[in-house]
Amino acid sequence: MNRRWVVNASPLIILGKLSLLHLLPELAENLIVPAAVAEEVSQGPEADQARTWISGTGIRFIRDASPIEPVVAAWDLGAGEAHVLSWAVRGRGFEVILDDLASRKCAASLAIPVRGTLGVLLTAKKDGRLAHLQPFLDQAVGAGLHVAPEVLVAVRRLAGEGE
Repeated sequence: MNRRWVVNASPLIILGKLSLLHLLPELAENLIVPAAVAEEVSQGPEADQARTWISGTGIRFIRDASPIEPVVAAWDLGAGEAHVLSWAVRGRGFEVILDDLASRKCAASLAIPVRGTLGVLLTAKKDGRLAHLQPFLDQAVGAGLHVAPEVLVAVRRLAGEGE
């Protein structure tokens, strides 16, 4: 395993709702949560698992924010997304973990590898950390992850759980 991930708030929040935040450090050799992302997550509801994780176990992954790279700032993204992408611009070899479409487009334009929450779940399944993916896909959608039905079908197929 040589995964180097920089994680945004949405995947943290969704994985928290699924009680799967432990997967991030298990799957990534090097895990970064920019301080701006940690701040965003810490503003969530008090009982939110991502908020609890970021102030507990996850605190060791938080890195101070650096200035947003001009090439990223031009996209006018949210603070968390901009810091995630700026980290990847500066630290080549990192993959960004984010779900926001505009941020994913920015990453693609900068040739930064992207994996979303579903990609993390699929990786966990392929690495043998999840026996079945389908229940977590259903829970992720129920927890507010917006994803096209055809994407869910493709992920199930990739996990060996589809038609």
